[in-house]
Amino acid sequence: MSRKSRALPPSPFRRFNSSPEVIRLVVLMYVRFPLSLRNVEDLLFERGIDICHETVRLWWNRFGPLFAGDIRRARVSCMRNFRHWRWHLDEMYVKLNGEMVYLWRAVDHEGEVLESYVTKTRDKGAALAFMKKAMKRHGSPDTITTDGLRSYGAALDELGCRERQEIGRWANNRVENSHLPFRRRERAMLRFRQMKTLQKFASVHANVHNHFNLERHLIDRQTYKERRSAALAEWQILAN
Repeated sequence: MSRKSRALPPSPFRRFNSSPEVIRLVVLMYVRFPLSLRNVEDLLFERGIDICHETVRLWWNRFGPLFAGDIRRARVSCMRNFRHWRWHLDEMYVKLNGEMVYLWRAVDHEGEVLESYVTKTRDKGAALAFMKKAMKRHGSPDTITTDGLRSYGAALDELGCRERQEIGRWANNRVENSHLPFRRRERAMLRFRQMKTLQKFASVHANVHNHFNLERHLIDRQTYKERRSAALAEWQILAN
């Protein structure tokens, strides 16, 4: 008796009139570049694609996490075997309806954002929850570089990793500089209004930024063009 073939999962684009290529382009433009919903609408109209700015909002909310998840799973499966990691941890202020919340971020030694986590406080509990989430997904690094916030030390004591902590005045510049793309994107969106929206967008933005972060200042023009073409080709087959 022959084995029945496993049914393929249904396409996430099946109920949409637009093609997957247009949807991927819309999500790429809105998440990667500091554009507003209406900026994306106007740029697409110049290309002969007529959609409403609310459609842009719907598509990034629907497909952004899906694309980011595909990117993250591929990168995590490749990088978990590398144990000589140096992580840089930091928290940044984000204004939410006039109230300050904290966006915790873990960045590796190559500048890729590993994890983003939003909390209302920056105490030991928040730092511990953030570190547990990052280590569960990415494994445990050799060195963890932080600033002088005591919540990091308390959380590392709880995890039994205090000896891996490194604190230095300029040692955490890697993660400080990685805040800049998100800050530019935040200004274009006129800030956030809900914590769940901030958490979703921070995670999607980090993974898309990682995918197209080709370190162009470290390589020659020809190599950069080849890597850019490869990254774009990989983007075009996401969620297939």
